[in-house]
Amino acid sequence: MDTDRMVGFGGKQAWLAIRDTDPARVLAALGLRELGEVSWRNGIDLAHLTDDRVAVTPALPGARGEKWVLAVGRYLLRPDVTVDVTDLSERLQTEVQFFATHRTTESHRWQRAAQGSLLRAFGYVGQTGDVTSWFGDPDPAERAAGLPATITPGADRKPAADPFEAELAELLLAEGDEDVTVLVSEQDVLRVADGWSLDPTSLDGRPAPGPVLVGASS
Repeated sequence: MDTDRMVGFGGKQAWLAIRDTDPARVLAALGLRELGEVSWRNGIDLAHLTDDRVAVTPALPGARGEKWVLAVGRYLLRPDVTVDVTDLSERLQTEVQFFATHRTTESHRWQRAAQGSLLRAFGYVGQTGDVTSWFGDPDPAERAAGLPATITPGADRKPAADPFEAELAELLLAEGDEDVTVLVSEQDVLRVADGWSLDPTSLDGRPAPGPVLVGASS
């Protein structure tokens, strides 16, 4: 297998970043069936071209001097698939981050949890200009990407149908008298990923430490 070079990803995609863990444990935690190792090119192609496969990288050096395993696949964007970073972080006993971006609808999300505690959640839909979730305070990486320190929920915000999203909405920060305009792009998602763990687009062409592991939904 050609494992000499990594293949980057990130655009119109969703991925998890998991600190200091084993790729096989990630697949098991996601409830996916392990299919074996493939080259980076084949693994990333599967992640982009199918919606029932997830490619999991070896541990890669990233933010804070930690190593991060990335799990990528359009499977994570499916409406019938729930990605619960809090639950995953508790079961894996580490930090778990989730990123999703889709430039067509300008829908962008990131979440972060550690050892079973949600630390941060943000969601945005550019087509409507709505902030769909906001939990916790933006850190320096998010502020550098253009997020304000706080936001005021809009008067026309619709209640979230999902109980989890509803709980997040209740915890929106409401300081200040005026609404704050939030503008987020695909590049901002990648900037936050770079500050939290690893920008997956930066991997392209770099030497690979090994092949990727592929899992499939049952």
